[in-house]
Amino acid sequence: MEVRRAGLADLDALVPLFDAYRRFYRQSGDPVGARRFLDERLTRGESAVFLAYGDGRAMGFTQLYPSFSSGAMAKIVVLNDLFVEPAYRRNGVAAALMDAAVRYAREAGAIRLTLSTELANAPAQALYEKLGWKRDTSFCVYQFPLAESLP
Repeated sequence: MEVRRAGLADLDALVPLFDAYRRFYRQSGDPVGARRFLDERLTRGESAVFLAYGDGRAMGFTQLYPSFSSGAMAKIVVLNDLFVEPAYRRNGVAAALMDAAVRYAREAGAIRLTLSTELANAPAQALYEKLGWKRDTSFCVYQFPLAESLP
C-alpha cells in the first residue's frame, strides 16, 4: 500500500471515494458536484487530501482543512473526511491514512489535529482510540444549520 498526497491529476480516483463517503453520511450521490467541490479545494489550496493506493486502485482517502485556535494562538488541522472502501477495511488502510494526516499536521506546524464522527460510528471511534486519539470530555459541539441539506 502507498499513501500519498493527492493533486488534481488524482480526481478520477478520488471522486468515487468522496461520493461514497458522502453517501455513507446519507447524502445523495453527486459525482459531478463531488468533482467540482474537490477541484475547488485542491486548486485553491484549501485542503490537503491523501489517497491510499493498493491492488492497482485507490482504496481510501482523508481530507484535512487548516484552522486556528484563538486560545492557543496557533494553527490546528481538522481531519474532516476519512473513508476506506468496504473491501479494504480492517487491513490498515485507515490507520495509514491517519498516520499521513498526523505527519502532515506536524510538518504544517499545527499544535493539534482534531476530528469528529457520528456518535453511532463505533468502529471509527475504536480505531481512533486504538491509535491514541483522545475523546474530548470538556466541550460539547453545537451546530447552527444554514442550509437544509446539512447532515
